[in-house]
Amino acid sequence: MKFSISRDALLKPLQLVAGVVERRQTLPVLANVLVVLEGDQLSLTGTDLEVEIVGRVQLEQAGESGQITVPARKLFDICRSLPDGALIDFIEDGQKVIVKSGRSRFSLATLPANDFPNVEDSAQDLQFTCAQSIIKTLIDSTGFAMAQQDVRYYLNGMLWEVSEGKLRFVATDGHRLAMSTEDIAISCPENKHAILPRKGVVELSRLLDDCSEEVTVSLGSNHVRAITEFYTFTSKLVDGKFPDYERVLPKNGNKTVIGERAELKQAFARTAILSNEKYRGVRLLLSDGQLTITANNPEQEEAEEQVTVDYAGDSLEIGFNVSYLQDVVNVLQSDNVKFTLSDSNSSALVEAEEGSNAVYVVMPMRL
Repeated sequence: MKFSISRDALLKPLQLVAGVVERRQTLPVLANVLVVLEGDQLSLTGTDLEVEIVGRVQLEQAGESGQITVPARKLFDICRSLPDGALIDFIEDGQKVIVKSGRSRFSLATLPANDFPNVEDSAQDLQFTCAQSIIKTLIDSTGFAMAQQDVRYYLNGMLWEVSEGKLRFVATDGHRLAMSTEDIAISCPENKHAILPRKGVVELSRLLDDCSEEVTVSLGSNHVRAITEFYTFTSKLVDGKFPDYERVLPKNGNKTVIGERAELKQAFARTAILSNEKYRGVRLLLSDGQLTITANNPEQEEAEEQVTVDYAGDSLEIGFNVSYLQDVVNVLQSDNVKFTLSDSNSSALVEAEEGSNAVYVVMPMRL
């Protein structure tokens, strides 16, 4: 195997592929990236057996075809440290790969390509194509609510629900829930559910651009695959049953509060400074036309913010984890935020004032 490539053409796909590779591996070959050259088509593959990413690059001129695996992190660090615009020569030499650029020369140990694991193909039940920006927006608006290392393993991921003409992503950690829905051109007589693991969600979000270029998604019984012009992403699915999120959505809220998003964002950020570091609780006091946000901590310090809101009705006092409120106002794109509440023991429904595809549920705290 022998080819030449510019540093800039190699760096981006190598960074994304190397991102999947775990630093501590049970199998030595999993610390490597699979490099395959066929004429002028170069492909790079990284996997941790759960998630696999293949990056494709077209070379300016064909090289000598072949395939080999090289240490992912070392190759990435070498490329990153070379100057912009550098030309890299890649030469297989017995059990080693020589990487040359200018006056720099590196010799890397290799492992045979045959040792590299292949994520097995499963039957694809459903396939659809949409703009990359649709999937990216859905992930970005819900991903923060995924659980981290919860014993309920199905919460450490994101539910993808495909129905007739609609794609919906839902994430929850048991304390808050995020749900976002987009219209797509798809015929799906029966609802299809899949839970994508947390790492798969994070890596797919890194791959996708906020653009109108298309991505083709295939959902199988135990895999999801997303194919763009330059990448193929494959992830195993979580084998479990996601909670019935429809039951969590508050239905009987009779108090509607509308506030300016930027003002609320700043008020939450300031009161969070003096909230309890462990519990992060803030108290919201609602009265006609005004929302008072207070926080205190074990050192007897207090913060109070008053925000003018559009509200008329009975006064209400309710506690929340301020981090959960901040997460929601950070991802909403609208100028105004709408809160729907019923009483101090019921969850709040948070959404953009108008025209939003996303809704958020935040459970209250006892303070």
